[in-house]
Amino acid sequence: MPSALAVLNHEVVNCTCCPRLVAYRQQVGREKRRAYRDCEYWARPVPGFGDPRARVLVLGLAPGAQGSNRTGRPFTGDASGKFMYPILHKVGFASQPNADHRDDGLKLLDCYITAAVRCAPPDNKPLPSELANCAPFLDREIAILKDIKVVVALGKIGFDAYLNRLKCNGVIRSRAGYLFAHAARYAMPNGIVLLASYHPSNQNTATGKLTAAMFEGIFREAKKITAAG
Repeated sequence: MPSALAVLNHEVVNCTCCPRLVAYRQQVGREKRRAYRDCEYWARPVPGFGDPRARVLVLGLAPGAQGSNRTGRPFTGDASGKFMYPILHKVGFASQPNADHRDDGLKLLDCYITAAVRCAPPDNKPLPSELANCAPFLDREIAILKDIKVVVALGKIGFDAYLNRLKCNGVIRSRAGYLFAHAARYAMPNGIVLLASYHPSNQNTATGKLTAAMFEGIFREAKKITAAG
């Protein structure tokens, strides 16, 4: 019998709820970037990835058009992943520093990666309706991942998506008071610690808004929280 995560991921991959995103992800897959013209693009919603017993959940924005939308795995095959996975490996959350394609042998250790939106959006900007359509997937996913102790939100959209889930489930009354800032830390009423980080987008890392040391600090903090029990 398939696991609850396998059932959920099958539903994610086959979702066609957002016509704009369906059209865009398929268009990118047909037209292809010149560097990847010989690749067969995934061009579908991207499911979460990682250790089902993870205590750390990494919550991103959405698949990159030429990264996850091409490879079918979060933060794989793009600049964000090349920045992130070496740090996850260094801290002990990934089995290797590289993430090139789905069959490269990478395994996450005590870590699970997902996103607020599962399809690549134009200009990396999902519409509120698209975030709302994906919210039930995130809600079910977090419910299945019963060992989560820390949520690392990459960027404000991921941060707000997690707070919206808590509000919808009656854990918090309002998002007021939970302000997004890099390295912000909130002990939530459900016992989970929410850590905020700038998103490891090429725009943030190339400009120095997010450095490797800053990003590593977030995951060192997550490691420390899980080690404390």
